[in-house]
Amino acid sequence: MFTGLITEVGTVTKIERGESSAIFTIKAPESVQGLTIGDSIAVNGTCLTATSLTASTFTADVMVQTLSLTSLAQLEVGSPINLELAAQMDMRMGGHIVQGHVDGTGTVIALTPGEKWAQFDITVPEHLTKYIVNQGSITLDGVSLTVGGIDDPSNTITLWLIPETLAKTNLSDKKAGDLINIEVDILAKYVERLISKGVARGE
Repeated sequence: MFTGLITEVGTVTKIERGESSAIFTIKAPESVQGLTIGDSIAVNGTCLTATSLTASTFTADVMVQTLSLTSLAQLEVGSPINLELAAQMDMRMGGHIVQGHVDGTGTVIALTPGEKWAQFDITVPEHLTKYIVNQGSITLDGVSLTVGGIDDPSNTITLWLIPETLAKTNLSDKKAGDLINIEVDILAKYVERLISKGVARGE
């Protein structure tokens, strides 16, 4: 489990692509201090497993299914990536409950700088819009954010990014047309499941 609070922006240093998987080598000198082989780490919001470690890098295997369902397939050597170590139960829950299970990818419309914050507009897959509410939580490339506005006809959401978020994540590098990983609030999916089961039973 994660919280959506990015602990480090790492850099992809090597990508080895195979027929059904890829191996990513990621430079992350801060994160590797808290990693052991087999640990989970969120990479742009996608839960991966550290398979080897050096003093400043780790590797992770990425299966073809993950590459097809997330934006990780677009990463290149040199790409900055958001990283978060798995949450510890004795830490403050500063973001929200994040599983690292990407529900789909959205497309960046624009990142518009402002005097005190930046306006971030993205389109989301229509089937995910029912889980998104104004002022609710959403995870974008592993970053816990609050939805600032929703336009249902265009499946567009607007978020406001403060300077701290822009400085400590890779969201400041996003440009129109980029894909971005989306994980909706798990609580919304639980509620939907409970209601649908209750309706099916006539409750």
